[in-house]
Amino acid sequence: MVFPDPPWLNQFRASTNSFLSQYEPLTLLLSPLFALLLALILQSFFLVIHERGLKATIISFVMSSVKLVPGVSKYIDAEKQKIVDKLQASGNRDGWKTELPRSGLGNKVLEQMKDEKQKDGTWQGKCSGTVYIGGNEHEGHFSLINEACSMFAHTNPLHLSVFPSVVRFEAEVVAMTAALLGSKEKTSGGQICGNMTSGGTESILLAVKSSRDYMKAKKGITKPEMIIPVSAHSAYDKAAQYFKIKLWRVPVDKEFRADVKAVNRHINKNTIMIVGSAPGFPHGIIDPIEDLGDLASSYGICLHVDLCLGGFVLPFARKLGYPVPPFDFTVQGVTSISVDVHKYGLAPKGTSVVLYRNHEIRKHQFVAVTEWTGGLYVSPTIAGSRPGGLIAGAWAAMISLGFEGYLENTKEIMEASKSIQKGIQDIPELFMIGRPDMSIIAFGSDVVDIFEVNDVMSSKGWHLNALQRPNSVHICVTLQHVPVVQIFLKDLRDSVQTVKENPGPVSGGFAPIYGAAGKMPDRGMVQDLLIEFMDSSC
Repeated sequence: MVFPDPPWLNQFRASTNSFLSQYEPLTLLLSPLFALLLALILQSFFLVIHERGLKATIISFVMSSVKLVPGVSKYIDAEKQKIVDKLQASGNRDGWKTELPRSGLGNKVLEQMKDEKQKDGTWQGKCSGTVYIGGNEHEGHFSLINEACSMFAHTNPLHLSVFPSVVRFEAEVVAMTAALLGSKEKTSGGQICGNMTSGGTESILLAVKSSRDYMKAKKGITKPEMIIPVSAHSAYDKAAQYFKIKLWRVPVDKEFRADVKAVNRHINKNTIMIVGSAPGFPHGIIDPIEDLGDLASSYGICLHVDLCLGGFVLPFARKLGYPVPPFDFTVQGVTSISVDVHKYGLAPKGTSVVLYRNHEIRKHQFVAVTEWTGGLYVSPTIAGSRPGGLIAGAWAAMISLGFEGYLENTKEIMEASKSIQKGIQDIPELFMIGRPDMSIIAFGSDVVDIFEVNDVMSSKGWHLNALQRPNSVHICVTLQHVPVVQIFLKDLRDSVQTVKENPGPVSGGFAPIYGAAGKMPDRGMVQDLLIEFMDSSC
């Protein structure tokens, strides 16, 4: 039996058809498509606002619109080029070779290299970080490292059967580093493993890549996201771009430590990892690794700890009685760690270690190729061929110094750091950024332009690091600084006084550029400046 439609439905149908009859059929057909397109546009717009913030989105839109005005884009490009030219003012390339010489110089090339080396800046005791070995290049630990590297300069651990010596050196460097970071403790799980890399950036890249692939296998995450504090190293930005991972930068707290609550708010079903630093590069402050570990464990995600700076200081500082919070594999939830041997490990430049809690995670670091006509291929790191000389140099550094050697070095570095902190606090125009946990000391000023102070320090031969948000400068204290602490503090006091009495940019200084970059609301323009500078510099 067929039941008739209720009267209200007939009435609704009649009124709807009457209303729609005034529109053309094509309009009715296209309207839903336009509505869908508008919805997609609005969705994309709100997604951009969610990722970048309302202010940054509006500024970017306004700047893009302004650049459409005839002549404006050309003017902006010209102004950017002026800044790039100023940044490159010291990089005169006149006389640089652009092709092979017709006849080689033979051994005479060494004399030419010595001449070029004389043009390098004076770094002995004057650089923030950069050179971590004490003394000069011709004696002591420097000489030992140079000889070790030279002895194995032509080796390559890619060829396991040809160079078993450097294969052993790498395995022992990794194992010794892991032992410093909790591998012998029961809470580590007893499976800590890893590899040597070319530096902290590669170690971080590999940890991110391995975490991404591990979480895809474990949870099926195909749209990975990671969360880092704003103080985390820029290597994570590089990893995010390389490996197609959405990156969330969250604020730090009032003490410039990672804000665990802010991290927690950003965790979702696509989160693969969170990050903590021990300490962070900008201010030398250790993030709350235990709290981050609890967070990672509760969500079943990865936690990477950046120990690139602290790996060869914090274990010894803790032994010396300094108040060092937990930071290594003894913290549950830590799944990977990066630590540079070429910093406070006093190894040659280009040596770092990436460590994992277990082999299940590390296996996702490797690349294995089975269908190449060149044969079966497997490689543990980004580089295929690797310089065995650097691995040998790292092994030589660790074996020659031993635990007691690193302990003594840490004592000298920490004492020098505390003296510099006290000296900075005694300069009324300056203030410390947070409370540094290690040997990186950042300071700013509400009285003078700190970037102008940095320029005056540069004129005295010092090479410090300029920071932003807040505007500040830091010094990373090394063994090079131990004998010159009072010289540094005197030069800093004098520089502050010079700027206070004669404010304004120093001729040839970079304070105006740093200042302008910090005030540019369009961060895309600052990014363009950096890329233009790099493109014309390498």
